[in-house]
Amino acid sequence: MKVLYFGGQKSGKSSLAERHAKALSAHQPHYIATYNNRYGDSEMQTRINKHRNTRKGAFITIEETHDLASVIHANHTYLIDCISMWLLNRIEEDEAVLIHAIEELEKIDTNIVFVLNDVSCGVIPIDAISRRYIDLSGLIGQKLAMMCDEVYEVKLGLRMRLK
Repeated sequence: MKVLYFGGQKSGKSSLAERHAKALSAHQPHYIATYNNRYGDSEMQTRINKHRNTRKGAFITIEETHDLASVIHANHTYLIDCISMWLLNRIEEDEAVLIHAIEELEKIDTNIVFVLNDVSCGVIPIDAISRRYIDLSGLIGQKLAMMCDEVYEVKLGLRMRLK
C-alpha cells in the first residue's frame, strides 16, 4: 500500500503519517529521514531532534537524502519524511529524473507512507529557484497522488481523505 499525507507546515501531517505507518506494519516500520543539514541550520537541527524524540525507537531510522529506492525493500513498511526535503536535496536535477525516481518507488511491493509539504497556496515567488521548487513540488505531488492508494490532506491536525 502507498499512502500520501500532505499539508502545510506544522499541520500535523508527520504525526498522522507516523501513526498510519505503525498501523500498516506487522513489524517495526522504517523511517526514512531525507533532510540533509549541509547548511548547518541549528533551527532545523532542533526540529530533527524533536522528530527523533517523538519516534523513540518506534521506527528503524534510515538517513537517505537522494536515492530512496536503494534503501527500500519489498515486504516492509516505510515512512518517508519528507519528500519535500528530498526534492530540495535534488533541486538541480532534471524533472524527468525526479519523476523517474518516484516511479521506481511505485514498483516496489511494500508499504510506503509519504509526507509532502503543501507549498502551492501562496503567490508565485520572485526568484527562479523558489519557483522551480514549488513547480516541482506540485508535479511530484501529483505523481504521488496518482500512484498512492490513499491520499490525505492535513490541516490543523485533522486529516481529510481525498482518495
